[in-house]
Amino acid sequence: MSEPVLPLAGASFDGLVEVREIGPQGMITLRGDLALPQVIAGVTDLTGLEMPDVRAANTAGDTGLLWMSPDELLVLVPYRQALAAVDRLNAALSGLHVLVVNVSDMRALFQLRGTQLRDVLAKLAPVDFAPEALPVGELRRTRFAQVAAGVWLLDDTSARVFCFRSVAGYMFNLLSTVSDPDSNVGFHVT
Repeated sequence: MSEPVLPLAGASFDGLVEVREIGPQGMITLRGDLALPQVIAGVTDLTGLEMPDVRAANTAGDTGLLWMSPDELLVLVPYRQALAAVDRLNAALSGLHVLVVNVSDMRALFQLRGTQLRDVLAKLAPVDFAPEALPVGELRRTRFAQVAAGVWLLDDTSARVFCFRSVAGYMFNLLSTVSDPDSNVGFHVT
């Protein structure tokens, strides 16, 4: 097996928040009836995590279950385990009308860290990033400028953002631009 190559070779920027490309990350799209006990058992047995509620991201390190839509989960596993995880899920869900696809190499993943996190994110998306509107652990699918993206907060000062690999450079530039210290809007209360 060849070594995985990150789209931006681990690019980083330090400003109002630290922006860093991370990965590689194993990602599996699962489409189907998420309420079926066999589906719930398959993904929870695989990851050791609880099935997420609507718009939730249950994660632990590089493992997770992200609620993407009423019939779609994004399953996070260590990159090297993604192919085996697809096989394991297909076996566990045999006979069900589901789709299980390894999408690890089609996405880019960024980590953002810093006390200005919510202000920085709010500059890019039509989302209310106030703590009561977007609590830690809630996933949002949205657009950052012209790019489809997903974002969830790991805690009050760190978040993960994912997008398609083909627009990783554009996304990194967006995140870096809105993190520039000269672009501080001053809404964050410390």
